[in-house]
Amino acid sequence: MAYAGFQDFLKALEKAGELKRIKAPVDPELEITEIADRAVKGAGGGPALLFENPRGHTVPVAINTFATRKRISMAFGVEDVDEIACEIEKLVKLPGNMPPGLMGKAALLPGLARIGRHTAPRIVGGGAPCQEVVKLGEAASLDELPILKCWPLDGGRFITLPLVFTREANTGKRNVGMYRMQVYDKRTCGMHWQRHKVGSRHYAEYEAQKRDIPVAVALGGDPVLTYAATAPLPDEIDEMVFAGFIRKKPVDLVRCKTVDIAVPADAEYIIEGVVPAGERRTEGPFGDHTGFYTLEDDYPVFRVTAITHRRSPVYPATIVGRPPMEDGWLGKATERLFLPLVRLFVPEVVDYNLPVEACFHNLCIVSIKKRYPGHAQKVMHALWGLGQMMFTKVIIVVDEWVDVQNLQEVLWVATNNIDPERDTTFVKGPVDVLDHASRAMGFGSKMGIDATKKLPEEGHTRAWPPVIEMAPEVKRRVDALWSELGL
Repeated sequence: MAYAGFQDFLKALEKAGELKRIKAPVDPELEITEIADRAVKGAGGGPALLFENPRGHTVPVAINTFATRKRISMAFGVEDVDEIACEIEKLVKLPGNMPPGLMGKAALLPGLARIGRHTAPRIVGGGAPCQEVVKLGEAASLDELPILKCWPLDGGRFITLPLVFTREANTGKRNVGMYRMQVYDKRTCGMHWQRHKVGSRHYAEYEAQKRDIPVAVALGGDPVLTYAATAPLPDEIDEMVFAGFIRKKPVDLVRCKTVDIAVPADAEYIIEGVVPAGERRTEGPFGDHTGFYTLEDDYPVFRVTAITHRRSPVYPATIVGRPPMEDGWLGKATERLFLPLVRLFVPEVVDYNLPVEACFHNLCIVSIKKRYPGHAQKVMHALWGLGQMMFTKVIIVVDEWVDVQNLQEVLWVATNNIDPERDTTFVKGPVDVLDHASRAMGFGSKMGIDATKKLPEEGHTRAWPPVIEMAPEVKRRVDALWSELGL
């Protein structure tokens, strides 16, 4: 199912009883955050919220729209996100004649890039919903948008759900990423391009040529577009192609008014502009998804050249902070959808869990089919070598029978199965720039914990004890008696 835009998704949420309208005036500065935070940490993740009267503005604010498994599944147009994961698993299944080894698997990537060949984005003409109202130059003002100040120590108001469109300097290849944007004034923002992100690489290419990079920022559209901007896709896969694959329909794009970029025609807002070469400005602090503030640092500056929008737009927003938050299910969707790709390169992986409580990149619990000494260590290093998995601070490896989604079971097994000195591995490498504990920004250490059953070659020469389990026949007899026992 494809949505006609963000407001179409909101209507579907409301029809399903998943959305609550807030008619009382609420301040976009801090108050919306406090309400949304209480809601998402309430029973079942709380409802999606539509603030119809944000104080000082006429444009409604929608938040918490992705905050539960049901709502992220609705965003994908399916009953459950695992349906999309199953489709991807079928696409990446290795054929019998595939050349062995890494190069054979890498040969699949061009095929993956064509997963949405029949749903590749298409350029449409004028009259796009996102350009019903056009404001150019001085007439374009960010002050008209109900942009949130999320937390008390934030450096200002931040655009928190931007789809940032850039193009590679030499090839014109598109990238869509989600990078927060601090508002400095009505036509100037910070652009939080972290050094490991594709947007930062595109900017560096332009800057090396002493050229300003054109940028377009979309807000809203089919909710799948927002997810695609967060997905850690291989460079070979276009985010808009991926979105078309999920929604089973091409994404309609329209040319911007002042920059040479095509953007989603169904968006609520498009903010056009340039990021000048060589210009930096202090950005932050920002209350981040780690639950701590990211402190000030210098980042590139985005200068607005135009703002276009629907006649009656809704402003989509999110907040991040101490988990669980709305971004939890955006992250869990990535965990589920990308499991088949992880297995493609690390086939011994059974399942993995990136716990919301650990902010995803701080902990990965992975179960494997262990076959030889050192197998857990092999898996750790393989995972650290997979794209954004390089940011994973701690990896815990367990045997295949352990349910990695059950943290109670993981803690029981992991703490019983390790000799800390023998089973802990430390490595150095790139870490997330948001990691405030690392020795330097973007560089630090990572830890792997082998919580699998140990083999003699791994230094455990004693017998390994069996797990306590009841005999299956006794379980079956008690199952038949259970209802009579009244327990």
